Amino acid sequence: MSDATSSRHSGGRRAPGFAALAAAASLALLPVRFVQGFIYWGGGSRRFIYAPSKLDPHAAHWMAYKFQTAMPGALLGTDRLVAYILHHFWLLYPGVIIFSAAELFAGLFLIFGLFTRASAAVTIGLSFVLMLLFGWQGATCIDEWTMAAANFGMGITLFLAGSGAYALDNVLLRRNPALGNKAWFGWVCGSAPLPLGDKVFKRLALVLFWICAVFTLLTYNYYRGSLLTPFHGGPVSPAKHHWALGHGTLGGNGDVSFHAYVDAGTPAEPSNMVDASLMDPQGNMVEHWDGAALANLPKSAFHNDFAYQRFHAGKFGITGPVGAMATIALPGATAAPLPAGNYVLKLVSVNAHVWLLPLTLAP
Repeated sequence: MSDATSSRHSGGRRAPGFAALAAAASLALLPVRFVQGFIYWGGGSRRFIYAPSKLDPHAAHWMAYKFQTAMPGALLGTDRLVAYILHHFWLLYPGVIIFSAAELFAGLFLIFGLFTRASAAVTIGLSFVLMLLFGWQGATCIDEWTMAAANFGMGITLFLAGSGAYALDNVLLRRNPALGNKAWFGWVCGSAPLPLGDKVFKRLALVLFWICAVFTLLTYNYYRGSLLTPFHGGPVSPAKHHWALGHGTLGGNGDVSFHAYVDAGTPAEPSNMVDASLMDPQGNMVEHWDGAALANLPKSAFHNDFAYQRFHAGKFGITGPVGAMATIALPGATAAPLPAGNYVLKLVSVNAHVWLLPLTLAP
């Protein structure tokens, strides 16, 4: 914290012990700035330096796969935005590069205390976006929510307080003291105070505090309750896989087509469907596909909505990673045409979870 900052917050007079307090606060910001910077630098550097396959559209770890896993629980309609971007590579690829570069440079600048306030503002925006997309994920303690909420609060702290000690912003100011009188320097860097009066600064700080508090509390209540509602596992489970089924059609020889969407569960492991059966109105099985039959389905049986997270025939049945959407065809083999009426498709996962889809065979 600079002398100008101390003067502004003390009304132009240095209170007894204020210099020591300001120096302590300046040093106290150092671990916050470093950790916030390293977290974001780590995310960007993994893609550009240590695991470049994440930026390779032809690689198995291409970032598009990660973005698609966010869709089931993404907030405020961002799932539709992600779906649109995934279908338009000319938006997807630049978006991944820009997002990764923003993480890399904002993090690096925070580590060294360069352009601190501008970099902190970038991390605030990134934290907000990451909360909307991935805040629901984390099978044990909503890990993504914890990261986004903590980074959001640290970003606001750094934006308001500035660089603290051992920052390149301070070097710039020492070499050119006139920068301290430039409004842009106060907003972009962190060694000069924000170009605001005491009352306006206080209002801004309180507004940002309440935004941070409301953002944290409401998202936590949405994901876990325990504030306005009892504790719950979240509208979208980050641990238990779920298949949303729809658009089912039934042919006279027992062939079935349906649309499936893995709209819950952990992205760390795919969901595996190991048994499927077609039941008549009396509950009798009229068609059955065991794990071996499902595992031998041809590629033509899967018409995936996206090119990244995809349904496919796995080792023990049908495999569907989180976020995957597809129309799946099951071949029928009934000896005689099925009578018209209502039927039910029953799917059973490897974890013994059961999903049912009503079907109607017209006369």
